[in-house]
Amino acid sequence: MRKSFITLLVAQFLSAFADNAILFTIIALVIQVENPANWYVPALQSSFLIAFVLLAPWAGTFADKFPKACVLIVANLLKACGVGLLFLNVEPLIAYAIVGSGAAIYSPAKYGILPELVKHDDLVKANSWIEGSTILAILLGMVIGAKVADTSIQIALLGTIGLFFLSASIASFLPKPISPAPRQKPDKMQSALHHFFAEMPFFFTSHHARFVILGGGLFWASAATLRVILVAWSPLVLDLRSATEIAQLTVFLAVGIIGGSVIVPHLIPLEHLRRARFAAYGMALLIMALSFANTLLTTQSILLLIGIMGGIFIVPINAALQKLGQQTIGSGRSIALQGFFQNVAMLLAVGSYSFAASQDVNPILAMLCLGGLLLMATFIVACNLRRVSN
Repeated sequence: MRKSFITLLVAQFLSAFADNAILFTIIALVIQVENPANWYVPALQSSFLIAFVLLAPWAGTFADKFPKACVLIVANLLKACGVGLLFLNVEPLIAYAIVGSGAAIYSPAKYGILPELVKHDDLVKANSWIEGSTILAILLGMVIGAKVADTSIQIALLGTIGLFFLSASIASFLPKPISPAPRQKPDKMQSALHHFFAEMPFFFTSHHARFVILGGGLFWASAATLRVILVAWSPLVLDLRSATEIAQLTVFLAVGIIGGSVIVPHLIPLEHLRRARFAAYGMALLIMALSFANTLLTTQSILLLIGIMGGIFIVPINAALQKLGQQTIGSGRSIALQGFFQNVAMLLAVGSYSFAASQDVNPILAMLCLGGLLLMATFIVACNLRRVSN
């Protein structure tokens, strides 16, 4: 691997670690200070996601307008400011929304810089490393962040601020070229909203573009909804009562994604993107199978396989998006477009399940329906590629 890519890998690992450590730190802070309502933690997570949706038109333009290494630095500093507001007793929903704003700016630059650092033939492999290291950072951030926060909220907050600053410092060593998009960019950031929606139909004229945007949305919506359903499903089926026991189930899902990310470069090069649909079909069928599981070992095994299928599905989609974006509207703006759709999809999917749960829908039935819907949606999306070579 090139030195510049290793630098990016370390910088994004630290930033992703801090992103997840601060979530559990804020949850610990809220629990210690007051008895939160049932809606508060989901609202906390939603405040993070909403930033991706609202800032998508500007985040991609910003990532393409300036050197992406500089954008990574600015995004990390913005995240650190969001954490710092907690020391001033600012409402956690607002503080975490600012952290989410930094993450929304960070994401297009993180993925958009990859085509500048690696060759075309190595893009899928580079994405597998980024995806795997991100999942590892999420796992470690959750575990270590929660443990440190249980000991001292102040130390946890200072630690995450330090990690954001360290990530920014490492990102400063990345090369700083500007890769202009083939199409003319808006001169003013205020016009970015118009250009963002105007470029949607242009980007969607490609079969591959529709597949990667809609496929990415399907993956993240399914993953987010599955995590939520597991919270209700686990006590009912496996009699798991503690948050720690339930959280440990998601470890198998995350480890599976890492495994899938590692093996996918050998299975699906960019020239054979359509093969990714088989992994999505497998993921859907496994989710349906999970609804019939009734033992801990079976559940863990199926979650691991779901993760592997998910990793095989999402990594080539991310790589294809970066390449398509670089050739059309700009890699940063195409990734921001993907972020817009996938976060809207996540909000809609989780919101729909929350409504279903409020109507006392059985989580077993909800999980079965999730798998069935993913299966049908993947078939519909994959039909867009039927005229493209396998």
